[in-house]
Formats: sequence, structure tokens, C-alpha cells
Amino acid sequence: MQADQVRAVITGGVSGLGHAVARQFVAHGGKVVLFDVNDDKGAAAVADLGAGHAHNLRTDDTDEAAVAANMAAAKARLGGLNVAVNCAGILGAGRVLGREAAMPLDQFRTTVMVNLVGSFNVAKSAADVMQANAVGEDGERGLIVNTASVAAFDGQIGQAAYSASKGGVVGMTLPMARELARFGIRVMTIAPGIFWTPMVDGMPAAVQESLNASIPFPSRLGQADEFASLVAHIVGNRYLNGETIRLDGAVRLAPK
Repeated sequence: MQADQVRAVITGGVSGLGHAVARQFVAHGGKVVLFDVNDDKGAAAVADLGAGHAHNLRTDDTDEAAVAANMAAAKARLGGLNVAVNCAGILGAGRVLGREAAMPLDQFRTTVMVNLVGSFNVAKSAADVMQANAVGEDGERGLIVNTASVAAFDGQIGQAAYSASKGGVVGMTLPMARELARFGIRVMTIAPGIFWTPMVDGMPAAVQESLNASIPFPSRLGQADEFASLVAHIVGNRYLNGETIRLDGAVRLAPK
């Protein structure tokens, strides 16, 4: 589809990778609705993007009824819905056998709920709306882009819950793409490596340099705009479907 035709829902869209994607879409004529639970950042994000181009709907991605209702509301506000990008997620770091005790099951469950179940919930709700779209070129009706992580493939010690949740996102990509093909809906996943975040910004210089040095080339952390530009390319390239793309500077995570 053309960039100015994008009508997108973006989870985690008020900051980080999600907000970079929203900026990318709006800069090229698209319109977006942000799904997030951070009301304060939501208002600031809409102001940054422009109220005429963006809206924010407080949304818990794991709430089935709320996501379905807000997806319908997003379609109404945008005058259509043809793209959904899942960027919401949590780290859920913790060892299986910690110093004090084994990992509480609730910690594992919460990580999987937000990162995997939440992504599926948004994806299936978006697909339910998109299936009624008029067909475009090649019969396309919509696109879903999920966010995994390189930890899905080479997770570190302390990432059992996180890696499991992101591995699930990778695992559902192909079967969803195969099933939704008959509706003209593509499904893609991006697995980012080590990206610049506010958390990294607060780390000591030596730690930042160590992170940079761990990445083969280019030897630096990924930038949110690079993630957003890949999403934009996926939007415009209809032959990309059912695949997970690592965006990581060729990094492979060490055990710890």
C-alpha cells in the first residue's frame, strides 16, 4: 500500500520503537491511533504527532473486550484500518532459580501475557476488522507487524520468560500469515537487537561502550528510526510475508 494510505493502530505507540513508527507513518501522510496504558505520555505523543494525524486510546493489550472495542473505535476515527503494529512489551527479567527463591510463576505468566498473548490479541482483533476492507493491489487488505527480539533465538541467562514470550511471537508468524492469506492480510515480525532506550541513556559511559563493542557492525546500538524505516519498507513491499527479520547489526547474545 502507499504510505499516505496507512491507517494504523500501534501498540506501545507513545514512546520508543512504537512512537518512532507513528512518526514515520505520519511524516509520509498516514494516520495513527496509539494503544498504550501511559496516559501522560499519550497526550504528549499526540501533541508531537499532531492531533489531526494521531489519537491515543488507553488500552490494555491483554484485555480482549477492550482491544476489540478500541480497534473498532480506531477504525472509526481513522476512516479505516489497514495496518497494526505491535510494539508494546515488558522485559520480565529474572532467573529461574534466583538468589532468594525460584521465579514466581506470576512473573513468567505476566511476561508471556503482555508480550505474546497481548500481541496475539491485538493481531486477531485487527485481522477481524481488516478482513472487511476493500481489496487493494494483489488483493491486499491489511498488514500486521509484530515485534519479537533476538532473545527469541539466543536468550541470555535471566531471560527465560522474555525469550519464551518472544519465541512465541516468532512461532505464530508463519501460521498466522498462512491462515490470513485468503483474506489478503500479511503478517510479519521484526526481531530487534540491542536498541537505544532511555534505560541505556542512564547507564555509565563504560557500560554503553561495552554494549556498542558487542555489536559486529555497525558497532553501536540500534536507533528507533531504523526500526521504523524497516516497518515502512514492509508496508510498501507486499512480497514480504510470514517471515521474521532480525534487525541487529549481526549481534548474537552471549550467555550473560
